Amino acid sequence: MAGFRIRAISAVVLVAVLGSALYFGGYYLWGLMLFASEIGFFEFARAMREPGERENMRPDVLEALGYSGIAVTYVTLLIGRVIYAYYALVILLIAFMIVYVMQFPRFNTSKMMQMLFGVIYVGVMLSFVFLTRMESQGLKLVWLIFIASWVCDTTAYLTGMAIGRHKLTPELSPKKSIEGAIGGVIGSGLVGFLYGLMMSPDAGALIYALISAMGAVISQFGDLTASAIKRNHDIKDYGTLIPGHGGILDRFDSVIITAPIVYILSQIFA
Repeated sequence: MAGFRIRAISAVVLVAVLGSALYFGGYYLWGLMLFASEIGFFEFARAMREPGERENMRPDVLEALGYSGIAVTYVTLLIGRVIYAYYALVILLIAFMIVYVMQFPRFNTSKMMQMLFGVIYVGVMLSFVFLTRMESQGLKLVWLIFIASWVCDTTAYLTGMAIGRHKLTPELSPKKSIEGAIGGVIGSGLVGFLYGLMMSPDAGALIYALISAMGAVISQFGDLTASAIKRNHDIKDYGTLIPGHGGILDRFDSVIITAPIVYILSQIFA
């Protein structure tokens, strides 16, 4: 009972903080997403270490470059120079290569690729929440990211509990079913449609439903990817930042991959 209470309180606080940031946007949302990205990268980098090294809080030089790369990327977005973010990633890769060569054989190729993947996977992809909110219709569209991910999580779970029979990925996540996955997509599409009716009562509601449903399909791969990484590195949770929920990557695993998809689809259907 105490565990449920902690989880519920954490959820309320999380929704209040995130909801207000999405509503006001600007520096508030930018700062929150930067914080989440840096913490998420910390969780990812720690997971990539050997078990005996995970308690060491001091980052190595490649991890430090990763933190810097995420910060620079967010600064480019804040000043409205999105193309500079691509430049920053290229420069970051070059910096990784220089360190890799100059400190050889301290780091292996896998470590360098892991850190670059972490910057893109956590920092860049999560920044699309901010990018979506800053669009002209961003206040309406940004909520689709969470309809496509969190509503999908909930409806997939409920559908799977009720009628789930066929395993989706039995080796990776035995509790997830094909029926649940379909239910999650339908649930997100339906909620997206109802949301669209409120935001755009004309034919735009169908576009909202389509974006939500397509985002829901992709969101489930985000959830499974995070689970696969944890399985590969033998960890239960990425962190403990959010009591009862785990870390940033535990709570935002599906949001990370859904945010860029919703942004791209909103640009296509604009």
